[in-house]
Amino acid sequence: MTEQQDGFQVDLSDKVALVTGASQGLGQAMAVRLAAAGAKVACIARNQDKLQETVAAVTDAGGTAEAFACDVTDGASVDKVVEAVVDKWQRLDVLINNAGVTRDTLVPRMSDEDWDTVLDTNLRGAFLMTRAATRPMMQQRYGRIINISSVSGLMGNPGQANYSASKAGLIGLTRTVARELAKRKITVNAVAPGFIETDMARALGETILDEAKKRIPARRLGQPDEVADLVAFLASDAAGYITGATITIDGGMTC
Repeated sequence: MTEQQDGFQVDLSDKVALVTGASQGLGQAMAVRLAAAGAKVACIARNQDKLQETVAAVTDAGGTAEAFACDVTDGASVDKVVEAVVDKWQRLDVLINNAGVTRDTLVPRMSDEDWDTVLDTNLRGAFLMTRAATRPMMQQRYGRIINISSVSGLMGNPGQANYSASKAGLIGLTRTVARELAKRKITVNAVAPGFIETDMARALGETILDEAKKRIPARRLGQPDEVADLVAFLASDAAGYITGATITIDGGMTC
């Protein structure tokens, strides 16, 4: 199944994609979009029960998806799930490192646990997934790795030292791995969303979101589908000469 929008067709037929943090928000939107373009999608999160909503959204639309429970901070669990995906579909073409958490507070009040939890999930998890996924991709001599960073990793955000550090680290990881894998026809890019209308953003409260909109030239929050469309393009053959890039999608906030 492929989907055409505004005359440009993203075709991921015969491709296998793995999306972490796929149980809600951006992860769910990206899983559904990749499946709409024809990919078979492995939906990854800690809670397999919550993933069933994403799988149902994909299958109801005629796509193919399966839920896999995995803690992205655990190397053995990551290796096991990547092996299971390859065993099921005989390949792995696209990795979306999207799993992420927040533990917001100012630095003087930030605990060791708050720091470690965010860095372990957002950065270590992406490293572990990338390391595991590159093995089949290198054998295929083809792959697309897309790391979901944030404008917080570019400009910082008070109360988010841990989150901003993890997202900035993803950009550094992206650039280095892109250089390492380019000769194998594996591209590695980062997407840096701004304020996107998800549960994570809504948790900030209406007052903060209203203030945020005033700082965004587009005067609105982004939609998960808009990020998903960008990710689908980067996952496609049409983006084969784009690697090591960090693409912001923020309504002009970081202009």
